[in-house]
Amino acid sequence: MVYDQAYRQAEKKIKEAQRLGERTLSLDSMNLTELPVSVGELIYLEELDLSQNQLRSLPESLGQLTQLQWLNLSSNQVAVLPESLEQLEQLTHLSLVHNQLTTMPRLLNNLTQLQSLHLCRNQLTALPESLDNLILLESLSLSLNHLRSLPQWIGKLRHLKSLFLAFNQLTTLPESLGNLTQLQLLNLSNNQLTTLPESLGNLTQLEILDFSKNRLTDLPSFTNVEHLKELNLDGNPLNHKLAEAYKQGLDAVKAYLRAKVTGQELALIEA
Repeated sequence: MVYDQAYRQAEKKIKEAQRLGERTLSLDSMNLTELPVSVGELIYLEELDLSQNQLRSLPESLGQLTQLQWLNLSSNQVAVLPESLEQLEQLTHLSLVHNQLTTMPRLLNNLTQLQSLHLCRNQLTALPESLDNLILLESLSLSLNHLRSLPQWIGKLRHLKSLFLAFNQLTTLPESLGNLTQLQLLNLSNNQLTTLPESLGNLTQLEILDFSKNRLTDLPSFTNVEHLKELNLDGNPLNHKLAEAYKQGLDAVKAYLRAKVTGQELALIEA
């Protein structure tokens, strides 16, 4: 088989990394269309960067990198992941941003050490029945896909601090989202939400909240908004009282939300 210059250059880098016992390897921006199978020989590798290439598939030998903790596959053309990837049990960070995935692989549920998972800019239309083994996950990015709904299991990812769901087609959210009590950043901009679950009021650690460009008229009754630093409600048909508070700024919205809990929002906003 005849391989192009990029492939041969990648093979050379792999051999050199093996000779030196390297723990990190960068094969980014090489115009690779195929990854050498020999990459599986780097059994001590901890970080691998394959971003900014033209990879459509990955060799099963990738699963031999059982010490791998960080894998960047962003900006490729990957549509299917090899089943062997489930063997990467030490993986803590995985980026598959800007690829061609149409389904979120179930094998990800075996990567129980994952702390960040980035799947923005794919072709996802739905999430699998369960990924609730990812209990250590702190950052989940699913923006710029075609998601219409979220499964209830997302509420089991109780260590989540950042959740990105912008630019999808979400019309409703599960009540279980309110179980993510460690969440600090929630981005749901550019969806089709008309209402929000009252359980979101349990998210007392929120610092950044983006609901811009939806179809919302109101917000849930947040029990504690003291940590909130940024709130974006632009492009929503907000009810008159909330719209007035939003014009006045974050403190006025916080007052509106506090008053909702006690049923005194009219007096508070008018005062």
